[in-house]
Amino acid sequence: MNRAEKAALQLQAVAVLRMLKETRTYEELSDVTGLPAGDLNRYVNGHVLPGTDRASEVVEAVGRDALADELLARVEFDDEGYVDNSGVVFDQSFLDLVAPVAAETFEFESPDVVLTAATDGITLGAAMASFFDARLAYAKKSKETAVEEFIESRQRLASGIELTYYLPASAVDAGDTVLVVDDLIRSGETQELLLDIALQADADVTGVFTLIAVGDEGMERAREITDAPVGALTTFE
Repeated sequence: MNRAEKAALQLQAVAVLRMLKETRTYEELSDVTGLPAGDLNRYVNGHVLPGTDRASEVVEAVGRDALADELLARVEFDDEGYVDNSGVVFDQSFLDLVAPVAAETFEFESPDVVLTAATDGITLGAAMASFFDARLAYAKKSKETAVEEFIESRQRLASGIELTYYLPASAVDAGDTVLVVDDLIRSGETQELLLDIALQADADVTGVFTLIAVGDEGMERAREITDAPVGALTTFE
C-alpha cells in the first residue's frame, strides 16, 4: 500500500466514525469499535488520523456492520414484499461510505468499468466508480437515439415478460475488467443480463456487489455465472 492509498484508507475510516458518531456518544462508539473513547474523539474531530491497521479494521469490520445497520433502518418493505430503498439510493454521501467498505470486505480488484442497470443502480455505481477511479457504464431498457451500436442482452422471465437491456458498445472494451453492481438482487435476472453484457464485450468480471440481497436465489445465480467475488452489504430472508 503506497502513501496515497494509506491516506485514503485513513480518511475513509474517519468518515465511517463520523457517521457512527452522529447517533452515539463517544462511550457508545467505543463499545461498537473497541477503540478508546479519547482516541475516537481525536479521530472524529480531525486532530489525528488512525494508523493504517486500525483504519483497515474500522472500514472492513466495524464499517460493514455499521453501514448494514444503517441500511436496515432506512429500508422499508410493504405487505407484498416490495422494497422501498429510496432512503439509501438517494443518499450519495451514504453510498460514498459503502464503496470503500465493500472493496475492503469483498476484496474486489480495481476494475476499469463499473457496470450497473438504470436507474436505481446508478448512484451506487457512481460511488463505486469514483472510489476505484473507474468508468461508469449503465445498461438501459431502451436504446439511446443517437447511438448506433449496442450490446444487447435479453431474457424471457418466468412470468412470460421479456426483459432486455442495452449498453452502447463503446462503453466497455474487450479486455476491460468489470465490476457489476446494483442496489438490490432478488431473483438475479438483472444481474445475469449485466454479466452477459460484460461477457459479450469480452471483458473480465472482477466481482458482483449489491446493497441488498433478498433471499439467496439471486446471489447463487450470480455465483453460477462467475468465479469472481459476489457480495451483499446485507441480506433479507
